[in-house]
Amino acid sequence: MFKPIVFMFIFTKLFFSANSKTHPADIKALNALKNGVDPRSITPGSCLSSWNFTIDPCDNIFTDHFTCGLRCDRVVSGLVRVTEITIDPVGYSGSLTSVPWNHLRYLNTLDISDNSFSGLVPNEFSNLTRLRRLGLSGNSFAGEIPSVLGSLHQLEELYLDNNRLHGAIPSSFNNLTKLKRLEIQRNCISGEFPDLGSLKNLYFIDVSDNNISGGVPSTLPLSLVELSMRNNKLNGNIPHDIDKVRFLQVLDLSHNMFAGTVPSVLFRHPSLEQLTLSYNEFSSLQVPAIDITLNSNLIALDLSYNKLRGLLPTFMASMPKLTALSLEHNEFTGMIPAQYAVKAAVAGNDNTSSFERLLLGGNYLVGPIPGPLLGLKPGSADVSLADNCLYRCPDAFFFCRGRDQKSAVDCKSFGPTIP
Repeated sequence: MFKPIVFMFIFTKLFFSANSKTHPADIKALNALKNGVDPRSITPGSCLSSWNFTIDPCDNIFTDHFTCGLRCDRVVSGLVRVTEITIDPVGYSGSLTSVPWNHLRYLNTLDISDNSFSGLVPNEFSNLTRLRRLGLSGNSFAGEIPSVLGSLHQLEELYLDNNRLHGAIPSSFNNLTKLKRLEIQRNCISGEFPDLGSLKNLYFIDVSDNNISGGVPSTLPLSLVELSMRNNKLNGNIPHDIDKVRFLQVLDLSHNMFAGTVPSVLFRHPSLEQLTLSYNEFSSLQVPAIDITLNSNLIALDLSYNKLRGLLPTFMASMPKLTALSLEHNEFTGMIPAQYAVKAAVAGNDNTSSFERLLLGGNYLVGPIPGPLLGLKPGSADVSLADNCLYRCPDAFFFCRGRDQKSAVDCKSFGPTIP
C-alpha cells in the first residue's frame, strides 16, 4: 500500500511541475511566504486564505484559489513569472526571513503594508534587482535599515514608515538614482540625514517623527517637491540656497530645535506654497525686499510657537497668495498692522487673496483692534487675537474676549497698556 501512494504523489508532483505555467522557483517562494505567516492571522476571505498551491498560481489568478495578491507576466521561455505581490491589509503577522527572495527575480512590486509583520527587513531583498516599489509601511519591522537596499537600482518608491526601525538612514540610498518617493516617518531613526543631492528624480521625502539630528542637508535633490522632517532633533541653519530647489512646494520643519533667524529666501522662494516652522526656537525674521514678496507663492505660513520678537512683519500682508498665517505664541509686540486687518476683511481678487486664517494670539500686542477686524462677521475669516495686551476688546467679541487678554503685569515689560 505504501509504495503506490508514494509513486502517485511523485507522479502528481512531476505532472504538475511539467504542466505549470508559473516558474517553479516563484511557486516555491510564494509557498514559503504563506508558510511564514501565522495561520491564525489568515482570516477567511483574505488573499492568503485563497492561495492553494495544489494548482498553478499564475494560471488561476482571480479564481476561487488565487483571488488576489498576485500579478504574473510571461517574460521568458514561455514561462510566466510573478511580477507583483500586493497583499491585503488584514493584519497578517509573521516573518519574511524564510522566503527565498532570490527566486523572485522578476518581481517589480512588493507591498505588504498595513499588516503586523515583524522581525528584520531581509538583506535578501538585494536579490530583487527589478524591484520598482517596496511597501513595508505600517508593520512592526525592527532593527536597522539594510544598506543593501541601496543596490536596488530600479527602485522608484520606498515605504518603510510606521515601523520600529532604528539606526541611521544608509548612505547607500544615494545610489538609488531612480528613486522618486521616500517615506521613513514614524520610526526610531537617528543620526544625520544623508546627502541625497545626486538623486535627480526624488520628489517626495518624509522622515517625520524620528530622532534625526544635525541640520537640513546643504545639498537637496533639485527635483524635490515636498520635504517633511517634522518632529526630529534637527538644529543649525536652513540652507540659504534652498531656492535652488526650484520645484519645492511643501516644507515642514516643525517640532525641531532650529534657532536664530528665519532666512528671507523662504519667503521669496519661486515655488514654495506651504511653509511650517512652528515649535522651534527662532527669534527673528530676515525681511525680504518688498518687491520680491509680491512674487511669493506662499499660501500657508506657520511660524507659531517660536520666540520671534519685534513688530509684526508687515511684508507678509503683501504676499498675494497668502491665505493662512499663524504667528501665535511668540513674543511680538506693538500694534496690529492695518495691512493685516485689510487683508482679512477685504475680499480677494484674481491677483490678491485675502486672509482666511489669521492667528496672532499669545503675543504681547497692544493698542486697539483695527476697524476692519471689528467689522468681521463670524465665519468670514478665522481670526484669533486672544492672550495679548489689547485694550477695548469687547467681552463678546468672537475672536478676542476681554477675559482672554494678558494681565497688566504680564504686559508691563512689553510697553504700556491702555485701560
